[in-house]
Amino acid sequence: MRRILEGSQAVAESVAMCRPKVVCAYPITPQTHIVEGLARLVAEGRLDAQYVLVEAEFSAASVVLGASATGARAYTATSSQGLLLMTEVIFNIAGMRLPVVMTVANRAVSAPINIWNDQQDSMSLRDCGWIQMYAEDIQEACDMHIQAFTIAEELNIPVMVCMDGYILTHAMEPVEVPEQEHVDAYLPPFKPKFYLTPKDPITLGSMAGPDAYMEIRLLLHQSMQRASFTIREEANRFEEAFGRSYGDLLGSYRAEDAELLLVSMGSLLGTMKDAVDELRDGGHPVGIVKVRTVRPFPRTQLHDALADARIVGVIEKDISLGLEGILCSEIRSAFCGAARTPNISSFVVGLGGRDVTVDNIKDIALGLLSDDTCRVEVAGIDHEVLWSAHSEEE
Repeated sequence: MRRILEGSQAVAESVAMCRPKVVCAYPITPQTHIVEGLARLVAEGRLDAQYVLVEAEFSAASVVLGASATGARAYTATSSQGLLLMTEVIFNIAGMRLPVVMTVANRAVSAPINIWNDQQDSMSLRDCGWIQMYAEDIQEACDMHIQAFTIAEELNIPVMVCMDGYILTHAMEPVEVPEQEHVDAYLPPFKPKFYLTPKDPITLGSMAGPDAYMEIRLLLHQSMQRASFTIREEANRFEEAFGRSYGDLLGSYRAEDAELLLVSMGSLLGTMKDAVDELRDGGHPVGIVKVRTVRPFPRTQLHDALADARIVGVIEKDISLGLEGILCSEIRSAFCGAARTPNISSFVVGLGGRDVTVDNIKDIALGLLSDDTCRVEVAGIDHEVLWSAHSEEE
């Protein structure tokens, strides 16, 4: 059924259709509407789950860790500083191989205090052992959550579904809402591979010394690498069941004969597609490669997708301070030892919710077509503000 829904409401209904038994979160902008929606569904009796109120995000992560460890399908959501407050528990959930699903409504991190969108929060935790997936629009965010539970429970690896705060969480779009019986057919009841029970006692999260710690981390690393196959498999199975496809680890747009390929992830791709359409109308050979999954990192697929381009521009809403955009650095690793490497440039945009327009993307693309020198740029800077801030520092 097609409905006009706010992104947060749509995600709440999508998560509810996955029938989690424990939902726990602490409200933080711009995630709040998602967990409000789930609390309402529980209160109305439309979701048979325990909704747990806690005093902070660290506790929220701890509750879903405990719930998942006892065999319950568990869900949480957060943003920005809340995600960073969870960090210790986030690593524990992954290390204990618990299939929790979490929504991150991406938001800038402090300081200075900022409540608007960029992707610095989740990208800062890309190495915590969670699968990380990034949604382009509201429909993909809804469908990605349904896939996330199947992926997490198949692999016993937690999944972080990232959607841009406000741009997706608070926007209204037509959304195809699946029927509950179709979701049930795709996602069966959770049957944990291991869980805490007095009937068959086990230990989770025990001490590991230097004689075993590396091997345990290696097993998680190897499982994360194998997750690429599961993600592709579930993307195909989802398309067969619901008729919608977004790619698996990657997607592309007008990329077949492109001399310049622009790479990005999340909602920024919608603006980039409009820019590429206008550039193509002007005779410029520009296309897009869409990154859906940051972990596991699709190194081989990215190499194959970008190898024939002359120029690559990575446009992203995060920065590794002192280096360049985080995604750009990782894409460069895909060409380690390659016989041919395209010129790869990093463009950091939209930090703290700064608008990124079609013209901004066109300027980046046309600049690369006229001068393909590899470079790192923070684009869209207000030089008057920069000069003022620099003067205050001095």
